[in-house]
Amino acid sequence: MRVAAVDFGKVRVGLAVSDELGLLAHPRPFLDGTHLGHVFQALIDLSQQENVELFLVGLPRLLDGSEGPAARRARRFAAKLKERTGRRVVMIDEWLSTREAQGRLRAAGADSRQARQRVDSAAAALLLQSWLDRRATPGSDRRHE
Repeated sequence: MRVAAVDFGKVRVGLAVSDELGLLAHPRPFLDGTHLGHVFQALIDLSQQENVELFLVGLPRLLDGSEGPAARRARRFAAKLKERTGRRVVMIDEWLSTREAQGRLRAAGADSRQARQRVDSAAAALLLQSWLDRRATPGSDRRHE
């Protein structure tokens, strides 16, 4: 099953897609988050061209674990994504994924400009890879699929 992860933001929307075997997450170029119509069309096209069956949408939480305005925006986005693509959409906790992605990009030698251009899709790839790894682990909790 092919899966795509979306790191939804106001400015950039990070994107990653699994390989055909559902083992590895591959970051894709980010989408311009300021034009939601274009974002939805790009995700519709992606779902059709690459046979994406499931979208994972990152759910940003506040440090105390509660949901704030960004989480509400992500939930609205996920509902519209499901409606427009006809695909399953699952919310997945994105606890500090952007911060981890920034650290990994810096460790790989990316300068701050390069990191800014790649961090959203890197965060989406981290979310997706984590989800894929949990699915592959025997006895893992699959209630969130």
